[in-house]
Amino acid sequence: MRIEFLYWEECPSHPEALARLRGVLGEEGLPGDIEVIRVETEEDARRHAFPGSPTIRIDGVDLQPEGVQGGALLTCRTYRTEAGRLSPLPTVTMIRRALQAARRRTSDPGGMP
Repeated sequence: MRIEFLYWEECPSHPEALARLRGVLGEEGLPGDIEVIRVETEEDARRHAFPGSPTIRIDGVDLQPEGVQGGALLTCRTYRTEAGRLSPLPTVTMIRRALQAARRRTSDPGGMP
C-alpha cells in the first residue's frame, strides 16, 4: 500500500492531519510508511496535481476524490465530514474507510478502485 501525504507549510492543519493518519495506521495494524511530500511552489502543485493542504492519497486514490475541484493550488483544503460540515482536516473515520478500501482493492486486484 502506497500512502502519500502532501502538504503546504502555510496550512496550519497539516500536522494534525498527519498525526491522525499515523494514528489510524497504528490502530489498523498497518505499516506506517508514509511518503511525506512538501509542496512549496506552484510548479510543485502542478507536478503533484495538488488540490490543497493536507492531501492524503492511498495507492494514488485521493482520500475524498469528490472534494478535488479545479486545478493544482497552493492553498488549504477543506473536507466534507460525515455530518456534512466543512473541516480543514479529514476525520479519523474518513482515513480509516480509505485505508480499508485500499486493503480490499489489494486483496481483490480485479476490484474497482
